[in-house]
Amino acid sequence: MVGVLSRFRGSIILIAFVALLVWWFSSDRETDVQSGNLVELESLKTFTENSYQNFLTKYKDTPRPAQSIRIEAEQYSSADGEVSVVTDLGGDVGRALMTNETGQVTWSLEVKEAGLYQIGIRYYTVPGKSSAIERTLRINGELPYQGADSLIFDRVWKNGMTEFERDNRDNELRPSQIEHNTWQEAVLEDANGLAVEPFLFYFPKGANTITLESLREPMAIDYLQVYQAPAAPAYADMKAGYANLSSPSDILIKVQGEHALYKSSPTLYPIPDHTSSSLEPYSVSKIRMNSIGGLNWRMPGQWLEWELEVPEDGLYKIALKAKENLVRGVYSSRKLYIDGEIPFREMANLKFYYDADYQMNVLGEEDEPYLFHLTKGKHMLRLEASLGEISPLINTVESSVLELNAIYRQILMITSATPDTFRDYQLERRIPELVRVFEKQRDILYTVAEELRAITGEKSDKTAILYTMSRQLDDMANNPNTIAGRLKQFKLNIGSLGTWLLTVREMPLQLDYLIVASPDAKLPEANHSIADGMGHEAGKFVYSFIEDYNTIGNTNEAGQQSVTVWIGTGRDQAQVMKEMIDDTFTAQSGIHVDLKLVNIGALLSATLAGQGPDVAMEIGISDPVNYAMRNAAYDVSQFPDFEEVARRFQESAIVPLRFNGGVYALPEQQLFSMLFYRKDVLKELELEVPDTWDDVYEMIPELQKRYMQFGLPIQDQAATMVPNDTFSMLLFQSDGDYYVNDGERSALDNDVSMKAFERWSDFYTSYKFPLTYDFMNRFRLGEMPIGIAPYNTYNLLTVAAPEIRGLWDFTVVPGTQAEDGKIRREAASSGTAVMMMQQAKNKDAAWEFMKWWTEKETQIRFGREMESLMGAAARYPTANIEALQELPWPVKDYKNLEAQWQWVRGIPEVPGGYFTGRHLDNAFRKVVNLGENPREALYDHVLIINNEIAIKRREFGLRDGTEVSAHAADNDNN
Repeated sequence: MVGVLSRFRGSIILIAFVALLVWWFSSDRETDVQSGNLVELESLKTFTENSYQNFLTKYKDTPRPAQSIRIEAEQYSSADGEVSVVTDLGGDVGRALMTNETGQVTWSLEVKEAGLYQIGIRYYTVPGKSSAIERTLRINGELPYQGADSLIFDRVWKNGMTEFERDNRDNELRPSQIEHNTWQEAVLEDANGLAVEPFLFYFPKGANTITLESLREPMAIDYLQVYQAPAAPAYADMKAGYANLSSPSDILIKVQGEHALYKSSPTLYPIPDHTSSSLEPYSVSKIRMNSIGGLNWRMPGQWLEWELEVPEDGLYKIALKAKENLVRGVYSSRKLYIDGEIPFREMANLKFYYDADYQMNVLGEEDEPYLFHLTKGKHMLRLEASLGEISPLINTVESSVLELNAIYRQILMITSATPDTFRDYQLERRIPELVRVFEKQRDILYTVAEELRAITGEKSDKTAILYTMSRQLDDMANNPNTIAGRLKQFKLNIGSLGTWLLTVREMPLQLDYLIVASPDAKLPEANHSIADGMGHEAGKFVYSFIEDYNTIGNTNEAGQQSVTVWIGTGRDQAQVMKEMIDDTFTAQSGIHVDLKLVNIGALLSATLAGQGPDVAMEIGISDPVNYAMRNAAYDVSQFPDFEEVARRFQESAIVPLRFNGGVYALPEQQLFSMLFYRKDVLKELELEVPDTWDDVYEMIPELQKRYMQFGLPIQDQAATMVPNDTFSMLLFQSDGDYYVNDGERSALDNDVSMKAFERWSDFYTSYKFPLTYDFMNRFRLGEMPIGIAPYNTYNLLTVAAPEIRGLWDFTVVPGTQAEDGKIRREAASSGTAVMMMQQAKNKDAAWEFMKWWTEKETQIRFGREMESLMGAAARYPTANIEALQELPWPVKDYKNLEAQWQWVRGIPEVPGGYFTGRHLDNAFRKVVNLGENPREALYDHVLIINNEIAIKRREFGLRDGTEVSAHAADNDNN
């Protein structure tokens, strides 16, 4: 026993000693690695060839002349597309040029002195699709740099009502947001907020041209101005001029944040906050719209504007009751404008640090606040989200990610994505710049981490990945022979840097109210006392037993028509939908909707028990027909206005909802595949975007000899009842189909289907395509520079891969050339539907709800609301044709979508059809994994599919397809 204890103690001591050595080695090594790595970033930073940063470097010694040139918009020199001169627009009696959402306009100007200038524009937000206006600018026919290819001009929005309405439970309803068409003045600047100052443009001496090309939305232009925008003075200079100005006394003007007069986005709506009794207005049990901003107000360029009236001239201080409780490790930055101008330089970078509670943020020092000279009367105060001091750091890391991506692809071309760790690839010899790039990026990332720590005052998760990547780059630079074994972790760290770029630019801020006060006025406390807080929490607890906080909006009143609706998505979607129902559908129709958020998997059992809803939303497109077979779904084609409603959708979206002469749901969402490609990588490899599958076959060897891959849609193992998208494309483009005789039997045993199956499986047997992969990460790294994916991947890439912004695009899928020379591009449809149950008590009311939900205006609003809550990644893939046109897609991208949409085909749902996708996948797995003959494998599984279809058709009293085929076979034999 003593010996055991002795050995145990010895083991403990040994483990502790080893741990101490590891700790010492790691900490000492970090010091050794990083102590000399602080560098002057400007000496090492590299950017893409056409970046704005390289433009500034090129023209850093160029003068900025004081000349100002105003160009009246109607005096254009040429136009491509529809333009017109209008007058009396928005109360302005002058003339303006109306431009459409496509086309371009060119103006001529004479520059007396060559140099760098800024460009301002006065424009009017004419009605359009209610998304931001987007233009490309060219100087003398050339794009000056990346960033000028996507200039954003804000629309203006306001609350639909000044006083918030309340429901019959005394809860305030969120006001709708309506567009305020008005004249705006803007200086051209970076839409992503990465440039601190407005863009500069170089104009040579003499004749020049400016071209604006429309990418999205129409707008009217009054004039353009080439000039130097005045820089805001420092506060010290402003203060020096205050000697003769007086300060009023006992004045405190409070403006509630939720009553912002104007805003840059309809997503900046008032929101309720029930976390503190200090919120204004406050109720312990009822919903009050008492704040604004939060997560919705996080992206650079978003602004809110309030109107306030000052009783007398003088100097005032400004305070904001706000909190930033969403992002740690970095502050939220804002710019302050008063009457359209930044009053002094310090107001271009207001910092709001993380805190769980509201803070009274007095602008300036607490003991000596900044003073603002305001004249008697009305003033406009605007707060705009910006990146502040962090923007150059983001620029630097973005350029580093691109360079690390490029070096990763070079390594990949030598080692493959799964290198042999025991092999010496001699990477430092085959890639001569390898060690130099690693050392440079090590120093850059470490310096960025140190600068970020200095700015924010702490180490955090925002600096962790920068330090981690810096250490790894140092190790790989010192030990190139270890790179192959660490390639996977290197790839993950590059992906983490891309995520860092995404999260660090988010600047959320929630605002309760603003205060403009005389210097002597005492400001209210941001938070109430501990006793008030305890009373608030106690009241919340008591009312949690009384109030139904899961019900949003009005409750059903006696005698009112009612519809029960189940939805199986997230709570955010359900809350947005309920608010839309209350303030639009119920208000207009008088029909109450009892919306319930449920696990949609419970729908079948609830329906069988007679406890189901009247309408089920967000269900898979295979469900309506399966319910209809069991007489559980209602045939909505019986309503007299069905054909009119059906015209809202493509026929391909309705096909899966048809059965036995009826239609058992309406489409909600419709998805289909598009071809995504990296422009930069294909250019580097001298490859063209494939137009047909023959082009794809030619491209595959060129990619694979560099260890790159072409991405094909992979089968989701959780949804094998859905046929694979790649097979569907090959089948439909060859004029094949899944079923014959209106779904009586499978058509996958004919020659067209067999050939399509052989072509599909050949990608995985002959070309060794991966069966599983993460398209997003491989695409952003360049491992998979081209691939087919659902079109909503566009939204994900736009948001989650900022480092490759402008380096990728999407287009129609590869096609198959028909005998007449036409290229067919069919792709399969998928999506969700809204279904009326057979047991619905008030079918007319349920139909009214379904019509309202799928109409254009409702789908547009829901799409915008979801995008506001969850960002552009949540852009709604509506099945409504007109609604998709109105969602904020750039014109070029929407045209690509529309071109593919015309080729989309729906897959019919038939009794037993769930066996089609499942056994198609089973046959595919036998070919790929077991090496079976494709035709034999598919034929064997088609027999199983047909058998299941026959069983189900007999079960539901339908004609048996196997009997038909047998009869046809007898006739052939005779």
